[in-house]
Amino acid sequence: MRADRLVRLTLLLQTRPKMTAGELARELQVSERTVHRDVEALSSAGVPVYATRGAEGGVALLEGWRTQLTGLTRAELHALATVGVPGALDDLGLSAPLRTGLVKLAAAVPAVQQPALEYARQRLHVDTSSWFSEREPVPHLAVLRDAIWQDHRVSLVYRDFDGKQSKRVVDPYALVIKADRWYLVAGKEGEPRVYRGSRVEGARMLAETFVRPARFDLPAFWKEWCQRFAEKRATFEVSLRLTEVAMEKLRQMRPKTEHARFDAAPKSRDGWKTLTVDFERESIALGQLCEVGGGFEVRAPETLRNRLMGLAAGILEAHGGAAHHRRGARKTASITK
Repeated sequence: MRADRLVRLTLLLQTRPKMTAGELARELQVSERTVHRDVEALSSAGVPVYATRGAEGGVALLEGWRTQLTGLTRAELHALATVGVPGALDDLGLSAPLRTGLVKLAAAVPAVQQPALEYARQRLHVDTSSWFSEREPVPHLAVLRDAIWQDHRVSLVYRDFDGKQSKRVVDPYALVIKADRWYLVAGKEGEPRVYRGSRVEGARMLAETFVRPARFDLPAFWKEWCQRFAEKRATFEVSLRLTEVAMEKLRQMRPKTEHARFDAAPKSRDGWKTLTVDFERESIALGQLCEVGGGFEVRAPETLRNRLMGLAAGILEAHGGAAHHRRGARKTASITK
């Protein structure tokens, strides 16, 4: 509803000194033209909002002006009741401040709405922890956090995916956590780049400071970077023949976006299905196919076929070899005669 959007726009401008029309459009999920119309509507209603043009322009409220909107909608109360403390905040030492902040926020809810808040809290709980997987250790997170807060350059020792270690000096802009994995967003040669936190093997905050780019917007950058990463990620395609049982096992390991392609795979007369799967890397393909266990054939690439055959031969040899299995087969045959 437009009324809700106008309230949100006002609150956004109240919490930030100035925002561009593009930034507001992304936050409100509308077009820039709609933002301009909403700003005009607020101005006509007496809200002291103004827009300036140019490279440093944007939309802002008159300095010192504050709205007195304090009530919460039922949906907002339900959302507030589900907010927990992400485990990742323990890494930053912010779990306790978040808890006290949430208590203060809940206490600020008008008395008439307190029962609705407790009603929702007892009916919906969000647990963001996983069952078995552990968060990756990031031993230098504290150094990175301090450098980001103080705008100091950092000397990094970093090991990339292929195991190559290198040293570099970067301008740390921000920390991002995605699926329990920490990432450092830092400027290098004037361009923002992303480094996986667990691969930072050394970090030293330097005395030299840096100036953050005036137009750098973390949420917008991260969204765009994730899209580029998905489009340009590594590929390792494997042509497979599988039984229906093996295909179902593999299907459960793969992203849900691939499930339709699994279901549509053609079936031959012997009941096996043929499918090409992009595992991104050979190591991922090897691990997932070993977990499937049997009922599949790798048709290509040859390198993966050879690795699986070598692995199978090694396991067979370690458990008594082919002779052991032949003796077992003869014993079984004699029993059944």
